Amino acid sequence: MNGENSSVFRRASAMKELPPTSQTVGSTPMSSRNYRSILISSIVLLLAVLLGLEMKSSWLESHLLAAIARRLTFSLGQGASDAIQYSSTGPYDERLGYSRLPNFMTHLKASGFQLESQARESKMYTLLAKLHIYAIYKEKGQAGLEILDRNRKPFYTSRYPSRAYGDFSQIPPIVISTVLFVENRDILDPNHPYRNPAIGWGRLSRAMLDFGLHQIDHKHPVIGGSTLATQLEKMRHSPGGKTHSVEEKLRQITTASLRAYQGGPESLSEQQRIVLDYINSIPMAATPAEGEITGLGDGLQAWYGANFSTINFLLNSQEEALDEEQQRQRARAYREVLSLFLALRAPSQYLIREIGALGTQTDRYLILLCKQGIISKRLRDLALAEHPALRPSSADNERTRFVNNKAPDAVRAALLPLLGLKDTYALDRLDLSVGTTIDDGVEQQVKEFLVGLKDPEQVRKIGLQQYQLLAEGDPKAMIYSFLLYERAAEGNVLRVQTDDYDQPLNINQGTKLQLGSTAKLRTLINYLEIVEQLHDLYHEMSSEEISAVNVAPEDHITAWAINYLSTTKEKHLVSMLQAALDRKYSGNPSEGFFTAGGLQSFANFDSTENDWVTTVRQAFEQSVNLAFIRLMRDIEQYYLARIPDTSLIWRSSSSDPVRNRYLARFVDEEGRIFLSGFYEKYYGQSEDQSLQILVRGINPTSQRLAAIYRFVRPEANLDQFSEFLRGRLPAESLSGNKIENLYVAYGPDKFSLTDRGYLSHVHPLEIWLLNYREQHPHATLSEVISKSANQRQEVYSWLFHTRHKSAQDRRIRMVLEEDAFKEIWLAWKRQGYPFDSLVPSYATAIGVSGDTPAALADLMGIILNGGIRYPNVTVRDLRFAQNTPVEALLRRKPTVGQRVLSPEIASLVHQELIEVVEKGTARRAQGGIRLGDGTVIPVGGKTGTGDNQFKVYGLGGYPISSHAVNRTAAFAFLVGDRFYGTVLAFVPGKSAEDYEFTSSLAVQIFKDLEPTIKQLLERKEE
Repeated sequence: MNGENSSVFRRASAMKELPPTSQTVGSTPMSSRNYRSILISSIVLLLAVLLGLEMKSSWLESHLLAAIARRLTFSLGQGASDAIQYSSTGPYDERLGYSRLPNFMTHLKASGFQLESQARESKMYTLLAKLHIYAIYKEKGQAGLEILDRNRKPFYTSRYPSRAYGDFSQIPPIVISTVLFVENRDILDPNHPYRNPAIGWGRLSRAMLDFGLHQIDHKHPVIGGSTLATQLEKMRHSPGGKTHSVEEKLRQITTASLRAYQGGPESLSEQQRIVLDYINSIPMAATPAEGEITGLGDGLQAWYGANFSTINFLLNSQEEALDEEQQRQRARAYREVLSLFLALRAPSQYLIREIGALGTQTDRYLILLCKQGIISKRLRDLALAEHPALRPSSADNERTRFVNNKAPDAVRAALLPLLGLKDTYALDRLDLSVGTTIDDGVEQQVKEFLVGLKDPEQVRKIGLQQYQLLAEGDPKAMIYSFLLYERAAEGNVLRVQTDDYDQPLNINQGTKLQLGSTAKLRTLINYLEIVEQLHDLYHEMSSEEISAVNVAPEDHITAWAINYLSTTKEKHLVSMLQAALDRKYSGNPSEGFFTAGGLQSFANFDSTENDWVTTVRQAFEQSVNLAFIRLMRDIEQYYLARIPDTSLIWRSSSSDPVRNRYLARFVDEEGRIFLSGFYEKYYGQSEDQSLQILVRGINPTSQRLAAIYRFVRPEANLDQFSEFLRGRLPAESLSGNKIENLYVAYGPDKFSLTDRGYLSHVHPLEIWLLNYREQHPHATLSEVISKSANQRQEVYSWLFHTRHKSAQDRRIRMVLEEDAFKEIWLAWKRQGYPFDSLVPSYATAIGVSGDTPAALADLMGIILNGGIRYPNVTVRDLRFAQNTPVEALLRRKPTVGQRVLSPEIASLVHQELIEVVEKGTARRAQGGIRLGDGTVIPVGGKTGTGDNQFKVYGLGGYPISSHAVNRTAAFAFLVGDRFYGTVLAFVPGKSAEDYEFTSSLAVQIFKDLEPTIKQLLERKEE
């Protein structure tokens, strides 16, 4: 073995002789324990370095979270999703309606809508939702209600917040620097493009330290550890916009972290999105005009009255490029922006309760921002010198042009019950797009036309003729409305609904107007339905059977039907209906009519009609009032003849039980009317005020005052009674003995309620009411009515014992007339009459019971559809939360109409309406509408003039005075077999006295709108 090998061998041998648990480092031996310690320390150090680098750069977590975020996908699929997870109850989700979608869909399905498509979420989405992580998607900085017309063009858009930055680049750099200094200084660092903006380690560690110190010393303040990203999650998605627990804070951090990496590992663009959304989402205290305020733009306008565009121009401008005044304005703008960022920590406190504290805090931050070099000294000094006043906006500050939103307001009103909402405030903030049937192009043309009718110069310029029909009065005070529907496969679709009334009231639906002779259309239909009922009942009878039918003497319609069916061979329904239209009535106005509780007289519109004896069809075409008054009397008698025991009532004695039942009904109903009036008279008054009002309305004598006071206040002592009398009567007329005698003589047990009313010259129920309110000061009207049943009968006890049977007959007749008109109301109601009762008067045939343009349009739709009532369709579809994980599209289901009128009557009335236009009161529209290809579309309709006056009559029924309450001109029309609607001209209030116009005005408006209507006629049916 050579020397070299021998040397190696010796070293190897020497190494073998070392202890097995030791190694050498160089020439120095080292134990295995030291080795492990160094290895662990090195690993820990390496991990600490990596963790520090990771905390600074977020490289690893950015790739991990981005990989998860890539799997958070959703798409729209047909039908309902079986695994959708709805959003939390945070302010953002509540406001946009995401958390309320299940409730909305329940309401919509109950109203005839079906879910057509809904979002489908990925498995990762579903997993995170089960872990209560908020939904990850591109959230909307602005959203709100959007209403689309029939062509899917928006004609109403509500965006909330209404003033916002659309892009990060639009934000002035000084605003960005300020919000980062105030809230989050670690964000938007281009040197760390992977950083997780949801976690600020320095801020978080300081917050944890402060929290620990606070547990030891509760006076030590706790500084929040939230970043802009987590604050945004809190403001939008945490319940109430607050962090209620550690678990909620972890949820915010997790959601914000995943949201930051939706676009991939690099988060700079998402950080910019966070800043943008934060500025657009900061919650401010609510104001009276706008309610909840969100975002810097809306906050500036609401709390400072500042123009958002002007603010941005000033803050984007270089200081040196502005003159002195502009620099001052810029400083003021900057101070307002800064103050709102600072107010965010306690909006209600700083903006409402402690305004001075906000100013102090703003001054302090201006100095700090200058020290940090974010603002210049010049800007600091100018801003410190500014003291803008907080001025929350008022509803009166902004005048809304209601006339511009008539169609959108109609849609919004329709949406409220569909969604189960109470007001449009919440509706306008929903992330919702609504498809409607309205033709916005035609709507705008009609609206401009109606508004133009107020301007005489404009009317002359466009060659209209309306003002030739206004004999008197100022055209500017007129109100016009127009309503148009089209018959379509889905129902009756609304095309135009507008008026020129610059108030939120919907003239077409929200009013009860006397529309004059349009009521003759309802009366005519009711009459023809009666004839149809009689035909169904008797047309198959033999002559012997028909002749044996017992007919009440005053039931002229039944008597005519019996005679017709007995003598004609043409027993078909259509023939009988045609014959019914040929029955004749007189136009003579000299006859008096006992109706509505008294003897009434009526007049024709045209005195030349007074000598007419006209058929029903002619009376309808020419609108002869007296003919329809007599027709309504016959209709009433038809229903009266079918009330059991009616014929016996008039022949029985005054004490007959049947008569007494009707008298008791009259007494009860009239007593209710009186009590309701008295209750309203004293509503809100104290007991002393009520008593004073009562006695002030009479000629005070000692006997009258005693009769009242001793009943109203039976427990009052002699001194109180004496004080009451002495305060109202001359002292010389009252001696001590006289007062005491009155006190005893008029005690509460001395007279009946009826006698006390006679003695005091006050209605006994009025005295009773004051007595009851003394004991029950908070009694409601329903309670008063309920408790007064016996008293109402008592005060009319004379009626049951009167020797004058005629006095009973008049009152029984009033009750019977009510019963008859209940049957008439039921017939009208089937065709859509909008109110809950009719005035029991023959004048109902000429409009006294009122109507609405919308309800009249519904009736025209029934006629156009052959007697079938289809639903009116305005809202076609609703798309919620588009491009979100909870997106849903609901569409109205096809509906089946309800037959409410026989096709024979509908067809006959349809033809009569055309005759009204061709030969009757609507002749201005005769000739139909000629299309471009030469086709003539026929027009039918019914006119009405409502002259609603308040008249006062003296003894003998002679008129003493009268004044107008309102005046209307209406035209309910149908065009061909597709379109129908109404035109209304209206003057409200006493100023109607200054106007003279007829329904011809409404017809002329329709005629002048023909070119606009023609656009729709030339379109193909949908």
